[in-house]
Amino acid sequence: MTSQSSDASHDFDVDTFLQQPLTARLATSGPTVRPVWFLWEDGAFWVLTGPWARLFDRVQKDPAVALVVDECDIATGRVLQVIARGRAELVPFDVPRGRRKLSRYLGADESLWDERFIGYLHDDPAQRGTKWLRLTPTSLKATDLSYTVTPPGA
Repeated sequence: MTSQSSDASHDFDVDTFLQQPLTARLATSGPTVRPVWFLWEDGAFWVLTGPWARLFDRVQKDPAVALVVDECDIATGRVLQVIARGRAELVPFDVPRGRRKLSRYLGADESLWDERFIGYLHDDPAQRGTKWLRLTPTSLKATDLSYTVTPPGA
């Protein structure tokens, strides 16, 4: 695991799990919880935001956040979860990282992307106000809660 955290307990490969195009839920003060796409890179969660989003204002007012990424497959009994906590930072947007994040959810062929996503990569981030919310966890807990599925009639 690449993250330096004070509460790193896990029994599965966290980096491999977080490389999947899963949706996280990000909680801010209020409380408010919102689904977000993320990139796990350099021991941090990276979430695209800007002044058009309430998330941007909430994090400016109170940077304490919690983030959950989980997976539950009732057919196989696979249940994995990662819970991260820390202080979010709003940092300048960079296009290469933006391309890596968006391509994991939308595929490598940008010509197939919805126009609103392409804009993040080709508009001026300073003019649009695009920022990264970077969460370098001070606490990261990964848990495998998987269970055995009993076949019907067994």
